[in-house]
Amino acid sequence: MKIVSVVVASALVLGSASVWAASGREDSIERLQSAADVLHSIQDAPDHGIPDSVLNSTKCIIVVPNLVKGGFIFGAKHGRGVATCRTADGWSAPAFISVGGGSWGLQIGVEEVDLVMLVMNDRGMQHLLSSKFELSGEGAVAAGPVGRQAVAGTDWKLNTEMLSYSRTKGIFAGLTLEGAVVEQDNDSTWAIYDHEPTFRHVLSGRVPTPSTADVFLRSVNSISAHARQDAQ
Repeated sequence: MKIVSVVVASALVLGSASVWAASGREDSIERLQSAADVLHSIQDAPDHGIPDSVLNSTKCIIVVPNLVKGGFIFGAKHGRGVATCRTADGWSAPAFISVGGGSWGLQIGVEEVDLVMLVMNDRGMQHLLSSKFELSGEGAVAAGPVGRQAVAGTDWKLNTEMLSYSRTKGIFAGLTLEGAVVEQDNDSTWAIYDHEPTFRHVLSGRVPTPSTADVFLRSVNSISAHARQDAQ
């Protein structure tokens, strides 16, 4: 009787693990699609979106669909997304990330926004490749300029490692993320790649792009080509 119970229990554990793996994979694929949708919206709102000159200078793109912000006195934010970086052969396979952090201030309510972070220089890229870092310190992250003419007169090219944007109702706005922590999402990484390659391996182009990420990479290539064309 004990042997039967052990066999049944083992079967239930294995079945639950399979269901969890399938669910994790579906969630990760859905996140890739949602991230692609956010990127498509950049082209749909040229006067309220991310400037082409900023996109052309970007080394890496991070997209977090449906970042949850909220709180009562104490605030918090959390979301899961994907990142890709430029390589000698084009954009890298996506790395899965999570973003979390707290804030202090008079605030109440819960809000979902789409978050886009752009890595603008080598120092910012090295932070991203480390698999976990905090957005703190002078020049680490700044609210990004918005619109075709918004870049004139700004100094975002000088020292800023990352520019951040939030999107609600199709309109992009600069977002301050001081104190947020970005780290590797190991569960989603395993669900898509069947192992856990590091950020450095994925974002440097040493990991092949899985077919499940094709829709996301097409969107990245599309906005890159669109930005180059408009800048000419």
